[in-house]
Amino acid sequence: MPLFMDVHDLGDAVSIDDVAKAHAADLQTQGEHGVHYLRYWVDQEAGKIFCLVDAPDAEAANTVHREAHGLVADSIHPVVEGD
Repeated sequence: MPLFMDVHDLGDAVSIDDVAKAHAADLQTQGEHGVHYLRYWVDQEAGKIFCLVDAPDAEAANTVHREAHGLVADSIHPVVEGD
């Protein structure tokens, strides 16, 4: 399955606890769309969130975010894992 990195740019500071709650909601929703969220990273002060996801396509990944908590990604990039 293709691998994607999505980027959320909230513009304001974000707490790691709030992001963890949103990620938990993604995990509850992902199976309905054949998506598997793998990891996430947070720049709390800049309000940026980065999610690594296996998904059939970028829209499926964003659909999970939309249904789980409404915070869709500002951009989604296909990526290949390096060594």
